[in-house]
Amino acid sequence: MSAYQISLITLTCISVITVSGVFTMTSLAGMFSLGQAAYMSISAYLTFCLARYLNLPIWLTAIVGIVMSGIVAFIISLPSLRLRRDYFALLSVGFGGMVLAIVILLGKWTNAAVGFSKIPKVNHLVWIILGITVLIVFVVRNIKYSRFGRMCIALKTDEIAARSFGINVYGLKVKIYVVASVIAAVGGICFGLRNRVIAPDSFDWSASAEMQILLFFGGTNSLTGSVLSAASLKLLPEFLKGVSIFGMNLHDFRTTIYCILIILIINFRTKGLMGEKELSFKLIQKLAKKINRTVKKGGSK
Repeated sequence: MSAYQISLITLTCISVITVSGVFTMTSLAGMFSLGQAAYMSISAYLTFCLARYLNLPIWLTAIVGIVMSGIVAFIISLPSLRLRRDYFALLSVGFGGMVLAIVILLGKWTNAAVGFSKIPKVNHLVWIILGITVLIVFVVRNIKYSRFGRMCIALKTDEIAARSFGINVYGLKVKIYVVASVIAAVGGICFGLRNRVIAPDSFDWSASAEMQILLFFGGTNSLTGSVLSAASLKLLPEFLKGVSIFGMNLHDFRTTIYCILIILIINFRTKGLMGEKELSFKLIQKLAKKINRTVKKGGSK
């Protein structure tokens, strides 16, 4: 594979990882957060700063970064998840800003706004990130169909009813928030390994907002839709590079096209492209039969 192809594959995989994390929290439990990119920055900076200054192996510092992100998520969740959902969303923005402010204050080690670039090169990175992506999607899918996932969906549907059925609503929120934050932390490390440079503006609130947009575009309750959306919209600018209309390169209008697509989805497909549908063997069979019937009807005419 060429360097360009590897770059596209890893970019897509990282997008899928981060959106899968948001899926567990927003789609399953109904918790809206604009601070998930903060956990990407915590894990990324811890991983690469420890590897650089303590000369530790990257796999060990990655574990430390992920665990610390989980611990921070647990501590933050204890007071914040007692708030109403809209206040929790506002608090998440403030938390993300606080983390980036700390990164800049620790500029002696993090290089502040300039960016930390002393990241070691990892061999076979594309296969590592691809393997991690498959594992994350598999884990999230299993969570969705597990007893834990069903309790999360009950929480999202009606919090009072879930509590009346004996579900520990607060404890469940804390658990799913930590799980989502750990997945975001994995995405942050992969992001740093791919780009070999990390800067505070890579993990601001807009990065968290983009994750939510990708999630809602694909399908608010569909993991398949979220994964397809994360992959296709990330690759959209690359597909537009060679397309011209009336002498104008569409790549120059990628942001406009991106916004138009989102507006169309919000207005005409309020639940996203796939809604609540998941890709399965039965669904593929059903689609194949429909296509076959359509082809036969067309042929008979």
